Amino acid sequence: MIYDVVILGGGPAGLSAAVEAKKDGAENVLILERDRELGGILNQCIHNGFGLHTFNEELTGPEYAERYIHQVTDLGIPYLLNTMVLDLTDNGDLKTIHVINEEDGYTVIQSKAVILTMGCRERTSGAIGIPGYRPSGVFTAGTVQRYINMEGYMPGKEVVILGSGDIGLIMARRMTLEGAHVNAVCELMPYSNGLVRNIVQCLDDYDIPLKLSHTITFIHGKDRIEGVSVSQVDEKMKVIPGTEEYIPCDTLLLSVGLIPENEITRNAGVEMDDRTNGSVVGELRQTSIPGVFACGNVVHVHDLVDFVSEEAVLAGKGAAKYVKGTLDTNVTFTTVNGNGISYVVPQQVAMKNVEENVTFYMRVRQVFKDRVVNAYIGDQLVATKKEKKLLPAEMVNFKIAKELLAQYPAGEIRFVVEEAKK
Repeated sequence: MIYDVVILGGGPAGLSAAVEAKKDGAENVLILERDRELGGILNQCIHNGFGLHTFNEELTGPEYAERYIHQVTDLGIPYLLNTMVLDLTDNGDLKTIHVINEEDGYTVIQSKAVILTMGCRERTSGAIGIPGYRPSGVFTAGTVQRYINMEGYMPGKEVVILGSGDIGLIMARRMTLEGAHVNAVCELMPYSNGLVRNIVQCLDDYDIPLKLSHTITFIHGKDRIEGVSVSQVDEKMKVIPGTEEYIPCDTLLLSVGLIPENEITRNAGVEMDDRTNGSVVGELRQTSIPGVFACGNVVHVHDLVDFVSEEAVLAGKGAAKYVKGTLDTNVTFTTVNGNGISYVVPQQVAMKNVEENVTFYMRVRQVFKDRVVNAYIGDQLVATKKEKKLLPAEMVNFKIAKELLAQYPAGEIRFVVEEAKK
């Protein structure tokens, strides 16, 4: 069978995109998932805090995933589990997806449109190059989350966490609740890389120390980790001599950043953005290859799953439009990250596809207080958003109405952080 839309990944982005594509008129939709069940990373996120934007109530990760899984089954959308996608090739009108699983072996699937929703992965100790031995007891925070919440294994009792990303903060609390002692959370930057609410609820409430501007300079122990050396760093991220402290531990968790899972994307020839490590996308998450769309953490790393689902709805709409031949490909605007802005998504806007407004997602380069984010087209100020505090860890959502953008000719939309005018 030739499918209308095939979705690579059955996590929150894939499920939401599949539901929207089906509702918008794509008849034959298929989800491919490499794990044993749908839901993706949400299945191991048993804490609450999901769904406030999407469902107006607070849910756990599995509950949030279940809402979308029910919608997928109610719409009769088929899916293949335990299925690994090996390659994606563009053959013009049809895309070819090479997959393998235990039941069917090697299989070739063809589709008019493809949505990439492979999510992201964690950086490892090898990626950041910590000196020392390679003993057991060193894990990424997400791996330990799966061990405890899904497999029933407790990896250790005396814990140090490197990196204050949200997964690391949540696991500091989780391991404390399971009886472990978290000695410290060390963060290289002078600010935390997690949401403020997670710092309060996961560290402050349990008296877990957060060591800002600190990093691990040595891992001790050959067979099992015995401890770590922690040192303070200066404003240039260089270790300050004489500040080294030894902390004994039997477990080290790494929460040192997430990387979009884009090997398939790159091999397919999709244009990439070095700032996000994801693909360049348009307002309906169309990529540089006609008929290939991307959304969620495979495009840029989000801090809330609700925003992942929000983006996936756009990708589902875009894929359905492409299948029906109504997707406009003429780029009206491109986005530019100006002073203080690290990146902006989407990078392109085709105005004919916009229904009411365009939401631009962005992150700032550093901590700002009492600032505004301004959007300019040429020298004209188009829109502004005032914020009391801007943090690199918290994504900024900047919405601009279609009627505002329609007043300007094609060009660049430049986003900058500036002082608020009094």
